[in-house]
Amino acid sequence: MAVQEARHTGGSGAGARETAHAGGCTCGDCPHGAREGHRRAVAAFLSRRDAFAAGEGLPAAVAHSASASRQWVSEELAQSARAVAERGRAEGEAWLAGLGRRTAVAVWAAVVLLLLAQALTAVGGGWTAARTAGLAAALVVAGALTAASWFHRARGGALAPVIGEDNRLSTSRAVAAAWVLFVAYAVLVLAGQLALASGPDRRDDLVSGLGLARGAGAVTVLAVVCGIAVLVRRVVGVRVLGQRLQKVRADRPRAGDLLTDDAGRGTFADIQYVVISAVALVFAAVRLARRPDQLPDLPWGLAVVVLVSAATYVAGKYAEGGRPVILSVVRAREAGDLDAPIRTGDDIEIRGAGFVPPGAQRADRLSRMVVRIGSVNVHVPLVPVTGGFSNPTDDVLTVPVPADVEPGRVDVQVVTSAGVETNRYAIDVTD
Repeated sequence: MAVQEARHTGGSGAGARETAHAGGCTCGDCPHGAREGHRRAVAAFLSRRDAFAAGEGLPAAVAHSASASRQWVSEELAQSARAVAERGRAEGEAWLAGLGRRTAVAVWAAVVLLLLAQALTAVGGGWTAARTAGLAAALVVAGALTAASWFHRARGGALAPVIGEDNRLSTSRAVAAAWVLFVAYAVLVLAGQLALASGPDRRDDLVSGLGLARGAGAVTVLAVVCGIAVLVRRVVGVRVLGQRLQKVRADRPRAGDLLTDDAGRGTFADIQYVVISAVALVFAAVRLARRPDQLPDLPWGLAVVVLVSAATYVAGKYAEGGRPVILSVVRAREAGDLDAPIRTGDDIEIRGAGFVPPGAQRADRLSRMVVRIGSVNVHVPLVPVTGGFSNPTDDVLTVPVPADVEPGRVDVQVVTSAGVETNRYAIDVTD
């Protein structure tokens, strides 16, 4: 009752105005749209969280009770965090809508750079049919990517195929897409030269340049990276459905997704796969520039290095993640409390691992965590401290045992924000 009364008295006035204008509206208070609205909402949330952490802003109706104060603060922060998450999703959608234009501009800028490089290298040697074919192939690829950007303009433009279901850039898809575009460009260069060739001998040489004996290394790498892109998607999907991997959706894709995990930490498997694939692509591009009349003859030594890197990446995908687990449940004890069994109304401390999935450190994700005690679902309270939250954490949760829990032996189970359930752990609740 005290919490409800405090919410009615504290949720009007300035709070209502903050809800109306601290988001991504387009009125005069939000001159920059979704991005500015999200920035202001985050700043307001952080200020409110730190104020609560310092003991400020508590209504008198709940200030007398530690449990009521904690519940009121947690619910206020949860509502504010959900508003921030809504603004973040709006900003992400707006950012994706503009990404198509930016990718199209980047593609045509690359075409202009190619033209300049060809013009500079043609000084002294003259303009050749291979240069014309290379420029024509670049125009064809750029036109196809521009068309793809238009058809997928609401989903990131040309980058839409490499954005995963969790709204992050997929490393495996990005590497495979890079190799597909490169091989397609190389074949178009050969096709352009074939169209410009004057004699039958020259045409026969160009056709033989597509022979498997010359391009076996590049074709093998292409087949492997494309297969890995399909395999990794299947592996991740099966592990998520089997509750062996926790995935939460991001607001928008970022370039760092290619080198990091969902929590933004750099991962060895992803980094080495991107780096080695990029080195091999650079080598193949140089070979194509030196011998534009045949597919790049990627040496088998370099091809094997790429295959080893790909195998390491797949092994990393199999090894990552894991199901959250409860290791122990004890009665939370503050300084000066007497030792006692767990009773209704007491706080219990749940110790384990994997309670906070990667990428779920935001308050709106943390507020979705639930502890099932018997048949009662208890939302994990947010306990703010300066700069973050002391509860919940990845290895410890503290929740109260509600009065609705019947005395006796009951099971405790944690449901994470990704929807994954832990094992059941039995505790004894006394009268």
